Amino acid sequence: MKQNLILGILGVIVLLIMMGASPFFILDLTQTAIVVQLGEPKRTVTEPGLKFKIPFVQEVTYFDKRLLDYDASAREVITQDKKTILIDNFAKWKIVDALRVYQAFQTQRGALQRLDDIIYSELRVELGRHELLEIVSANRLMIMAVVAERANKKASEYGLEVTDVRIKRADLPEQNAKAVFDRMQAERERIAKQYKAEGAEEAQKIRSEAEKDREIILAEAYKEAQEIRGEGEAKAFKIYADAYRQDPKYFEFVRSMEAYRKVFAKDTTMVLSPDSEFLRFLKKQ
Repeated sequence: MKQNLILGILGVIVLLIMMGASPFFILDLTQTAIVVQLGEPKRTVTEPGLKFKIPFVQEVTYFDKRLLDYDASAREVITQDKKTILIDNFAKWKIVDALRVYQAFQTQRGALQRLDDIIYSELRVELGRHELLEIVSANRLMIMAVVAERANKKASEYGLEVTDVRIKRADLPEQNAKAVFDRMQAERERIAKQYKAEGAEEAQKIRSEAEKDREIILAEAYKEAQEIRGEGEAKAFKIYADAYRQDPKYFEFVRSMEAYRKVFAKDTTMVLSPDSEFLRFLKKQ
């Protein structure tokens, strides 16, 4: 009988444990526990190990102490230059005061939902102060640092800490992408035409300068050639004159022979007087 009573008591205890009425709970190294009695937090447990609670009266809510990832869904943001973009962001955060988190949200999921609202609000405000080109290029890190700082300031009121906020991807909405790409293409074509026109203008200047230099070089060369030719002819005339003065009759004879060679070509007919001075060297002496 006594043995049956003991077995019955053990059975009841096991049944109560299975129904969640155990007076014990185990706290992991990575967790913080809030012991709640009738909806009111009674104590915060941070040290890991086997812990005690009052069955049926007290419940335990767990919060993670580790650095957590938060990956938001893509949402639309309007930039300063009125461009609508889809922002896909993520953040690093952690719970630094589990009691305040419980008092504000009761669960870790509720805290994450509030954190999502805070970060998206700060993203929308800060990105609205910058143009699209700044967001997707040079100033992104600076912008996200500002967002992280402001989000952390608001989240700290609820016992949360935001360590980092980053943009994974920034896309144009599908309905706007084609129009933006068309404008970008038209702008690139306009710039290309401008470069081509400037290049053609510069090429024409270079060709004009080359033509001018060519004409100048040719003119100077012709001038120099004429001067050399003139000097040569002057020297030739001087040589002829000196030679003529040395033996005028011989010079006259040579000149006449040269004239005969040029005049008496094949099939040449000439009508001259027998007394012509031109024929004097052909007459018998």
